[in-house]
Amino acid sequence: MIYLDNAATTLKKPPEVARAMQQALESCGGAGRGGHQAAVAAENILYQCRQDAADIFHMENPERVILTCNATHALNIAIHALAKPGYRTVISGFEHNAVYRPLMALHAGGVQTTVVPTPLFEPEMALHLFEEALSKDNVCLAVCIHVSNVFGYILPVERIAEICRSKGIPMIVDASQSAGILPIRGDSYPVWCMPGHKGLYGPQGTGLLLVPPGMPLEPFMHGGTGGNSQSTEMPAFLPDRLEAGTHNAPGIAGLSAGIRHVLKQNGNPWPGLPLLQQAANMLSVIPGLRVFSSPRLFCQTGVVSFVRMGMESEMVSGLLGEQGIAVRGGMHCAPLAHKTAETDKHGTVRVGLSQYNTLKDIQLLVKALRRI
Repeated sequence: MIYLDNAATTLKKPPEVARAMQQALESCGGAGRGGHQAAVAAENILYQCRQDAADIFHMENPERVILTCNATHALNIAIHALAKPGYRTVISGFEHNAVYRPLMALHAGGVQTTVVPTPLFEPEMALHLFEEALSKDNVCLAVCIHVSNVFGYILPVERIAEICRSKGIPMIVDASQSAGILPIRGDSYPVWCMPGHKGLYGPQGTGLLLVPPGMPLEPFMHGGTGGNSQSTEMPAFLPDRLEAGTHNAPGIAGLSAGIRHVLKQNGNPWPGLPLLQQAANMLSVIPGLRVFSSPRLFCQTGVVSFVRMGMESEMVSGLLGEQGIAVRGGMHCAPLAHKTAETDKHGTVRVGLSQYNTLKDIQLLVKALRRI
């Protein structure tokens, strides 16, 4: 199988990820649930993962690395803590349902949402429109995806964060498609949310929430933390305040191994802009295809989408699957992005690359598309 659905989850993992998970399965008890060897082994895995995440994301304090089940879990923690009834949350026009649905669920409680109609592959315009929206009254929060999971569009989140900081507005960044690919500084102003199973090459069921200094977040879940059991409230300190329940120690061990694998790539884990550009160029010469690619360098990464005129995207992806090529067709859980790009009628076929993909994979995709 030619696997080109890495934007959903990376299928091929470094071998050390499976080894770390297997070892944890055989040796770990409940982290923080005892002083015996098995419990301590689990606690050490959690500590190591926080330290690895702090290393790759340039954080001074590993205790501000919150271990979550996935990016959606991390985003829900942050959104429920920072979105306020009676105020507006400003979001981009490319947000995933992991952002949009929690905000819509809070709408009945008085949380208003303003969608900034950010045009595709126009970062300067996006910055201008965000600044305009953030200058209005009653804004309590900004949320912006770092890289669109549909189009690979890199939004100017660092510059938007500067505007938010100057106005005292908290900001959340969905780094689902950028963690492990683009530079991220976890101690910077935004709250960063990300999965472990994509660019960090960890297993599914893992994620991270990076809390910058001075950003108080209230618990989304309440329960046992292994300590302060006599209290009826969650602990006041991180990471315990935001981590209720027993941790997924085998998954976290795998995530830790995945992060260390990315760290070993000397800061260049991505197969590079050339492969993405080659894919876009090779697809664009196929008759009947509309390919979404950026004319600007460093404005797109990881993902290239296309539509086959006159054919449903799910049908194209299904026909490619029959030829052993794994892509994804449809809405990709991001209807806002499709509405912004005017692809909401049929969706797109998405090609998601990873460091394990090669030019040969793209050549085989092109051949299969020509047969279709």
